[in-house]
Amino acid sequence: MVDSFPRKPLLLLCYAFFISYFGGYMLAGALVVFAILRATHGMAFGMVTVSVNTVAIDIMPAARRGEGIGYFGVSTNLAMAIGPMAALMIHDATPNYNWVFATALGVGLLGLFVASRIRGAKTEIVGAKQTLSLDRFLLLKGVPGAVTTLFLSFAYGVLSTYVAVYGTEEVGLASGTGFFFVCLSGGLVVSRLVSGKLINRGYLTLVSKVGISILIASFLCFIFLKHPLSFYGCGVSIGVGYGLLCPTLQTMFINLAHHNQRGTANATYLTSWDFGIGSGVLLGGVIAQHTSYSMAFLLGTALLAVGLTLFFLWAGPYFDRNKLR
Repeated sequence: MVDSFPRKPLLLLCYAFFISYFGGYMLAGALVVFAILRATHGMAFGMVTVSVNTVAIDIMPAARRGEGIGYFGVSTNLAMAIGPMAALMIHDATPNYNWVFATALGVGLLGLFVASRIRGAKTEIVGAKQTLSLDRFLLLKGVPGAVTTLFLSFAYGVLSTYVAVYGTEEVGLASGTGFFFVCLSGGLVVSRLVSGKLINRGYLTLVSKVGISILIASFLCFIFLKHPLSFYGCGVSIGVGYGLLCPTLQTMFINLAHHNQRGTANATYLTSWDFGIGSGVLLGGVIAQHTSYSMAFLLGTALLAVGLTLFFLWAGPYFDRNKLR
């Protein structure tokens, strides 16, 4: 859709659809209705993330695109850190969950207004009469990167869901596990600001390899050094690793696609990333139930090593041969 229709109007439509769900949560009178809203909200989230990523890339100067993707990612990381923290504060102050949803709706409406003020050059759109084919939905040149991304994002899925329980049960923290996400966000923000400049200088694949290597080392320390200082310190270093990796991966997908395939490129990247996270959430829980959370994190680390191998032998060389810019 992003490659077939004007992007800004589509972004505004998807954004309005996304934030309307927060009003729906306040009206839901039964658990079944709430569950249906929660499931379909994921569809809206997928639509708005592809749309906003593509519009953001459209208005970035081509010579500074890697840096721009890094800055754009910083805003996402800050939102993911501030949002849960603000929601918990609101929940502690009032027993009514509607205040949480009302706040999200209000902030979303403010974001919709900001999005309506975006200005940028008109983008090349695929003609409506063009025959539908697989590469309108999946960037075929991005398949090596997508397969690699699946392995690289699995550990993040385990981490984002089970780190609090891991900190309590296996590290021995009585409280303060939420501070881990502050440390993680700090590492993400700093490294994203650095990685963008390195990407613009042509070190894209090198930055990816360094990021994955940092992640493997950080997760190994996270698993085997069960101490509060290492717990929070690894939060920073894991953030640094993903902050280096994510902008480079997204830039690779964009640089493999023509300008009128940016939406498809973003969708391919984000779908593979989300699929890896979802697999981590699902399989990580099963493994932890039958063994331990350490084993779930160990599997994620092993898959990071597989992802690094695939990047060295397949995705990286393929990108160097087929990149358009």
